[in-house]
Amino acid sequence: MMNQVLFSGVIGLFLTLIGTPLLIKLLARKGYGQYIRDDGPREHASKRGTPTMGGIAFILATIAAYFLSKVITGKSPTYSGLLVLGLMFGMGLVGFLDDYIKIVKRRSLGLRAKAKMAGQLIVGIGFAVLALQFPDNRGNTPASTKLSFITDFGWTIGPVLFVVWALFMILAMSNGVNLTDGLDGLATGASVLVFGAYTFIGVWQFQESCANAMTLTNPAACYEVRDPLDLAVVASALMGACLGFLWWNTSPAKIFMGDTGSLALGGVLTGLAILSRTELLVAIMGGLFVLITMSVVIQVGSFRLTGKRVFRMAPLQHHFELKGWSEVLVVVRFWIIQGICVIVGLGLFYAGWAADK
Repeated sequence: MMNQVLFSGVIGLFLTLIGTPLLIKLLARKGYGQYIRDDGPREHASKRGTPTMGGIAFILATIAAYFLSKVITGKSPTYSGLLVLGLMFGMGLVGFLDDYIKIVKRRSLGLRAKAKMAGQLIVGIGFAVLALQFPDNRGNTPASTKLSFITDFGWTIGPVLFVVWALFMILAMSNGVNLTDGLDGLATGASVLVFGAYTFIGVWQFQESCANAMTLTNPAACYEVRDPLDLAVVASALMGACLGFLWWNTSPAKIFMGDTGSLALGGVLTGLAILSRTELLVAIMGGLFVLITMSVVIQVGSFRLTGKRVFRMAPLQHHFELKGWSEVLVVVRFWIIQGICVIVGLGLFYAGWAADK
């Protein structure tokens, strides 16, 4: 059964390695190039015209890798896997429309704010509502109406508040990845690390699933997650697909993921967190996205309240560029920060299991 995880990762990697240059040629031929802000770091001016909407490559590669791994192993898709992939595709579609309008319609702001928010809400509500359906033979639905850290805890918040909570997480993480996607390879490399962590979490939860309580040394430490192995299959496909995309997205980038990719990555990361019952843990493992989002909140809040800026420019990565750090230096150091966040998150995840054991 573990072969699914391996196959999906390898296939995702292979498809983006060979598929992304084909997409680059197609986008370049159509003239779908990146718009660069005039008020950004001057070094970014050379990136104007670089093909964007590259998220198409790893979205399609992830979906293909998931289903091909099922065909190869003879296993059936699960509701959890399909829901997470659907969330990724839906958010990616909203981002694609935004990118398309920016580039083809020559409207720098893309989708109007209300239309973009409406699209995200429709996708998010659809995911949240469906995630509370489809109970398995143990009565577990893909999502739970309880809050979770390394597993469910506390009282149930009910379906309505769950939908609100899920929407908040989806919007927050999607915008966090979107804000992080400002330097070559930054968001892609950071995402690879988090998806690698969720591959491990899914496999671990499968091995320690309450469905296998009779064979566990300590049934009290088991996980009530509906389809943990399939979540690992999705995470592995994403890790491989993003790693292959990073080959072309790293500095100097031959292609950018655009809102197509950043909204999709933020959405699918949230989906993995909700369905694996690690909703609050994702704020630690995706710590770089949270840090960069907070830098924008602080900058905007400070300017509105005092008329002064805390950073030379927000998001945070551009602040360090304006301080004289090279783009590659910022990216590598931010990857290190993300790696530390992932290690801390996985440490807490394991410590929670060990404490119960």
